[in-house]
Formats: sequence, C-alpha cells, structure tokens
Amino acid sequence: MPGMKRAPLLTLLLALGTPAGALVRLGDPLPTHPWKSADRELIVVYSHDCGDLGELWGAVLAAGLPVRAVNAEDIPAPAPKGVNVWRGPEATAFARALRVGTYPAVLLVREGRVLNAWEGTFAGDLGLAGKD
Repeated sequence: MPGMKRAPLLTLLLALGTPAGALVRLGDPLPTHPWKSADRELIVVYSHDCGDLGELWGAVLAAGLPVRAVNAEDIPAPAPKGVNVWRGPEATAFARALRVGTYPAVLLVREGRVLNAWEGTFAGDLGLAGKD
C-alpha cells in the first residue's frame, strides 16, 4: 500500500524470517545474564567470525527495543557504538545454554522468555520489492 510505513519491529521480524533452523527453544526462559530484563528486548548473540553485521545491527537498532549484545566464543568482536557488549566465558555459557546453533542469532524476548529466534546470515533483503 503506497504511503504505508512499516513498524520497525515488524520490519525486523520480516527480515529475519521464520525460526525454522533455530535450535533455541521458543518459550524457554533466558539463562542467567548480567542485565536487567525489559518487557520486550532483542538479544544479538554473535562471534568474531560472523563477518560484516552492519545491516543486521542497523535493522536491530531500528526496531526500537532495548538491544543486548552477547559476544560469545572468547574472541572480542565489535558492536555498534552505544551497545554494551557482554563477553567472556559467561557470555559463551549463556549462548550454549540457549542452544544457539549458528551465529549470529537474534532473539526476541518478552518478559524473560524467548518469543522468537532467528539464526544465520542476514542479507537485508525483506523480500518485499514489487509487492505493493
């Protein structure tokens, strides 16, 4: 529909697609973590070998929810300016307790429980071209 704006969170969820390949179990509570949980939040779990995550970070930050970054696997990797990153053995243990199978992983969390999960590459293509 011409002139219709998409909500940033909806756009992100459309971009991420379905959780078909995710090993993270929907509905599971988050393992122990160092931040105060928000009502709804996005958690990005990534490692040093994910490549360029610029488009993914852009989509995640545009969603308008608190963003938590978990840099797993003991080799520091950057996150966007202003995003606090949790690193170290506890961050890796968190990712493994969630059963993250592929980095990067994006989790939509509501009240401390995984509402949706996506794992794998992100090309930024929403698949919406020509579907007005």
